[in-house]
Amino acid sequence: MTSRRVLGIVLAGAAGKRLAPLTEDRAKSAVPFGGLYRLIDFALSNLVNAGITKICVLTQYKSHSLDRHITTTWQLNSLLGNYVAPVPAQQRLGPHWQTGSADAIYQSLNLIRSERPDLVVVFGADDVYRMDPTQMIEAHLAWGAGVTVAAIPVPQASATSFGVVRPAPDGHVVEAFLEKPASPPAWPGRPGEAFASMGNYVFDREVLEEALRADAADSASGHSIGGDVMPVLARQGAAHVYDFLQNKVPGAGGQDHGYWREVGTLDSYFEAHMDLCAAQPVFSLYNEEWPILTHVPPQPPAKFVLDDGDQTGQAVSSVVSNGVIVSGGLVRESVLSPGVRVDDRATVDHSVVLHNARIRRRAVVRNAILDKNVMVTEGVAVGVDKERDRERGFTVSEGGITVVGKGRVVEP
Repeated sequence: MTSRRVLGIVLAGAAGKRLAPLTEDRAKSAVPFGGLYRLIDFALSNLVNAGITKICVLTQYKSHSLDRHITTTWQLNSLLGNYVAPVPAQQRLGPHWQTGSADAIYQSLNLIRSERPDLVVVFGADDVYRMDPTQMIEAHLAWGAGVTVAAIPVPQASATSFGVVRPAPDGHVVEAFLEKPASPPAWPGRPGEAFASMGNYVFDREVLEEALRADAADSASGHSIGGDVMPVLARQGAAHVYDFLQNKVPGAGGQDHGYWREVGTLDSYFEAHMDLCAAQPVFSLYNEEWPILTHVPPQPPAKFVLDDGDQTGQAVSSVVSNGVIVSGGLVRESVLSPGVRVDDRATVDHSVVLHNARIRRRAVVRNAILDKNVMVTEGVAVGVDKERDRERGFTVSEGGITVVGKGRVVEP
């Protein structure tokens, strides 16, 4: 990587209200994903795999489990000056909390001044993807950019929920940055597609500090990087865009290349899990050249027992974590986190089951997300009758996925 001094900042203060009830007791970036991981592990893995090993994680909302995960999992070599440090909102500049992503960094400018980096890499904490940030940094330096934003083509009709980049004819200077526009502009030469911001940025330190000071002084600003800072830098001619599809991650190829999922809703969270389950998954967790790193709990290997008629413990097209026991039950197209139990003649189909949930005998879980420590009692179905699920107080997403909150007991 370039010899420039680089500081990583990961924005992990989002509440994630659209992921409720999964975020009722945790920050969005602390939500479990893929059996073993938490959402923040993807951003941190991309940075650390690229050699960026001085990282501050800015937290705010219900951050206890996130802080604990970072401090127990992401212990880099301090002898070499490496660290991943959770930084809670501290009200350093007055009695108010962070009011946006730009304000979160502005309130933590002391971290940047202390480290004195040449470049500041700012990543979101809530997406599922692989990326080599060094390639984006190299492009940023080659262009002489003040800020470079990573972007990916998305269907124009769905771009209203993203920041949208309108590039100049050269393909990398940003003519305009539009935050969640009602009518997203098409990507030049790609009708029907828009260039959506991924929320990942490379800033020259001086450009970032000046932009944050100007934004903080603007009483009309919403203090968001995408909504406020980037449009200003685009008008100043300082902003450039990096095409994520040009990023070549070691070990990634085929369907895996260019994979990025913003898992801000229950349906996108569920669909990203289903991407893991196929024989040839759209996103593979098995890339040893660019691993997704996390703490693996010290539990025994998964176990499948009973082979007697309709009592056959098996899992098909599924991701099964350590500590799981499938005892005479059937698991299909599902993701099971550590410690899950599936009892005899129970069925788990097309579902996401988080840590230490228990599915009792003859129970059925279908098209559902079960949070940690959920108990589905004997013979009960969840996710099958959506009206009955709503009557029992469970959330049903727009796409028809039933979500059972942490520690709930599912009864008839």
